[in-house]
Amino acid sequence: MSKPFTLAVTGQSLIHHDVREATEPGFASVVETLRRADVAFTNFEGCIYGRHEGWPLKGFYFGSSGPEVLDALKAIGFNVLSLSNNHAFDLGPSGILSTLEEVSSRDFLHAGIGIDWDDAQRAGVGPLGGRQVALVAMDAGPGPDTMYADDAGKDRPARPGVNRLRVKRIFELDPARLESLREIQHLFESSPLERANYAQPNDRPSVAADEIDFWGTIFREAAAPCRRIIVDEDSARGQLDAISRATAGGAFVIAYLHQHHWEPSWQNVPAWVVDFAHRCVDAGAGAFVGHGAPVLQAIEIYKGAPLFYGLGNFLFHLKEGQKEWSPPEVWKSVVATCHFDHDGRVAAIDLLPVVLGGEQRLGADDYHNRLLPIPAQGDLAQSILRDLQQRSAPYGTEVDAKRGRIAAASALSAI
Repeated sequence: MSKPFTLAVTGQSLIHHDVREATEPGFASVVETLRRADVAFTNFEGCIYGRHEGWPLKGFYFGSSGPEVLDALKAIGFNVLSLSNNHAFDLGPSGILSTLEEVSSRDFLHAGIGIDWDDAQRAGVGPLGGRQVALVAMDAGPGPDTMYADDAGKDRPARPGVNRLRVKRIFELDPARLESLREIQHLFESSPLERANYAQPNDRPSVAADEIDFWGTIFREAAAPCRRIIVDEDSARGQLDAISRATAGGAFVIAYLHQHHWEPSWQNVPAWVVDFAHRCVDAGAGAFVGHGAPVLQAIEIYKGAPLFYGLGNFLFHLKEGQKEWSPPEVWKSVVATCHFDHDGRVAAIDLLPVVLGGEQRLGADDYHNRLLPIPAQGDLAQSILRDLQQRSAPYGTEVDAKRGRIAAASALSAI
């Protein structure tokens, strides 16, 4: 039996500026919240331009940072980093190697990328808060096959990259619309190899007898239109086995998933993510954290483990002139401090509502100046917590919006 401990989790940290000298009022209290926790976790949404250098593998949405941003994350109070996300490969394998090197030199417990697939899938494990803590971090895309780590084969070397949870996206259509797709495909397909040409650098998708590979997008017949994300079972088994091994070794396991398969209303939680999060806990995880959609989503307690389906943003450093992230919900989140008992079951969660850049900037359009999370006050704080309360209620979680807390009675009610 271990002693009680605390775990602080935040939104993702897309950081391009060194914020160690920041003097904005209120930020110090956020830092103090993280430093008080035994374990403080975020997703480092990016890659490091370091000793191994690298080249941009994206256009407008490319982003890398210098090693000093890791010093900033350390100073803020973080000691655990996920590295699996859609920006981890922006500098290619060289960026993966530099990121690993710089993160390791600062003694972060980390996981989610590696020099090959076996390394990328491996849990990061280390002593924190008087107990062993492990992190299994993965990314479900969408992304090109080449960004994901791969082991060496007979005729090819290993590829440094991201730990992949493989999923399949399928669009279901009624028979009439599906037949129209078949006609279009027949009209433009000059050769059976044409779709293979367009698949590169990805492998051609595998399709069942009742499915259509429409130049990389899979369609099948159904009674009503629907988009489905299906988790590959072999891939899931590898991730769940990594969780089970770390649990068997006596570690408290944080399972992390980054994905961009968002719902049309992006604050809603995809059903497949709920199912996979439950499977992570069934395999032994003590907590589940999700990022990807840059907005706050519901919290669930499952078998004594907190499931943070989407914590939005903690640091979200944009280029000057970027306007596409204007929705107010992008700039609001919470810092959640979980209190675990001797058995590693959550007893309570304290919620600190934050607004990136401070409330005074919510009406402005200089999004690149919103550099720091600031505690929300008054009506704004209550609106963030009430929204989280409403989103979490369908999952059996009772958020006390007045106190900013999920109490033990609520937390244990879903066990």
